[in-house]
Amino acid sequence: MSSIDREMMSRALQMAAKGRYTTAPNPAVGCVIELGGAVIGEGYTRPPGGNHAEIEALNLAANASGATAYVTLEPCSHQGKTGPCADALIAAGVTRVVVACEDPNPEVAGAGIKKLQDAGVAVDLGLLEDQAREINKGFIKRHEQGTPWVTVKMAASLDGRTAMASGQSQWITTPAARQDVQRLRATCCAIITGIGTQLMDDPSLTVRISNTDVGAEDPLRQPVRVVVDAQLQMSPEARMFSQPGDTLVATLDGAGQRKKAEALTAAGAEVIFLPALGEHIDLQALLVDLAGRGCNKVLVEAGAGLAGAFIAEGLLDELVCYWAPKLFGSEARPMFNLPIQTIDAHLALSVQDIRQIGEDIRVTLRPDKDY
Repeated sequence: MSSIDREMMSRALQMAAKGRYTTAPNPAVGCVIELGGAVIGEGYTRPPGGNHAEIEALNLAANASGATAYVTLEPCSHQGKTGPCADALIAAGVTRVVVACEDPNPEVAGAGIKKLQDAGVAVDLGLLEDQAREINKGFIKRHEQGTPWVTVKMAASLDGRTAMASGQSQWITTPAARQDVQRLRATCCAIITGIGTQLMDDPSLTVRISNTDVGAEDPLRQPVRVVVDAQLQMSPEARMFSQPGDTLVATLDGAGQRKKAEALTAAGAEVIFLPALGEHIDLQALLVDLAGRGCNKVLVEAGAGLAGAFIAEGLLDELVCYWAPKLFGSEARPMFNLPIQTIDAHLALSVQDIRQIGEDIRVTLRPDKDY
């Protein structure tokens, strides 16, 4: 691969990043069309039903005959809400396509590359693949493993406490950190919380920023709000029922549960009945359900019990911690209910990013492999 190949694919990745707030359940894809060392068209995938990145780029290119297209994800080969992008590239006369990574969607999965090659288009695969997979980590995991990418978000004092003994937790972090959480929410398809947090804080769990706040051209969606409520304690008067967007209540089936569900359904919730794992809801089953709804990424904003359960059950992909420069003391509540008895049994995490957000510090971590 040449230096211009790397330059153009880097530019395509920057285009892809523009769609990370708005393309789900589709992947965020960028495309750059180059001819004679100059960019003649570029674009990124728009919200579902809108143009894919290749079409956006081709629409700007007056004549793409003999050009090279740089695409961050394999061009689609099937008819969905839009036509096959591989066909459009062939029809435009593009003679070479550089693809960062293959599309794991079974409807594509190499078929787009084969269609291009069968038409005589040269295809190079794998340039900046790691970066392309990172942009679409949720989409890729949903298709490869059948569950969304799971990020657990916590706000804590410097001594690792998330609430006082009374449960009081507002506000640990500064407005700057809370605004940053809004941007994090906007990248996710669903926000998961537990009934304890819902009863204590009565949260809205909405995205309260606009597309202009994150530099997106298209409107932001409201993530699905998910309340894990094994015994259906949630009130039909909960604040989130008056908010825009959908609310999903996950519970266990059992005597009296269906009757309780009627009031929540009347309030606007969708109630789903999931199997138990011990005495609790099977969180893996919940994630499979959300993947079936097209959720690429989910954000867990919950107390120590539910957050700890996601970790204990091996479901964590990423942990985002906002650390406030405060001490809450030993009587305050810990970040996770996660019984670990020995040092050797610890969960090892790798730091991905550290940065200051206002007066607080945001640390992004991921479990070491084989977690």
